[in-house]
Amino acid sequence: MKLLIERYSDSGTQTIGEGYIIDDEGFSQFNFNTLELSWKDNARMESCIPVGNYKVVKRYSDKYKNHFHVLDVEDRSYILIHSGNRHTHTKGCILVGSDLRHLDNDNEIDVINSRKTLDSLLEQLPDAFELTIVRR
Repeated sequence: MKLLIERYSDSGTQTIGEGYIIDDEGFSQFNFNTLELSWKDNARMESCIPVGNYKVVKRYSDKYKNHFHVLDVEDRSYILIHSGNRHTHTKGCILVGSDLRHLDNDNEIDVINSRKTLDSLLEQLPDAFELTIVRR
């Protein structure tokens, strides 16, 4: 199994994408939405990470509980896939949710049902897998 994220919208503040769990036969098994910071030349704590292929492992911390750790991101560390709803909830990590909706008045779309979506990903994905990020 692997994870695919297709980024399709960058507002200058945040990037929205669609994520898919892809099984070993190449079929999509689970779809979700993603929210990341906008591309700002991979600047630490200000930018989404570059498109490419990454190894991901499950991880636990007191702050984020169970989540994923994206490894070997050039010039970056501790890039996580964790729960959160707004662009203010990330410093360069990937937030996941089941759908998109405006939750406040900042004119930026937000992801919803984030913890539930993350729990579904944690249940379905193995302890280590490949993540591919592309631009649609």
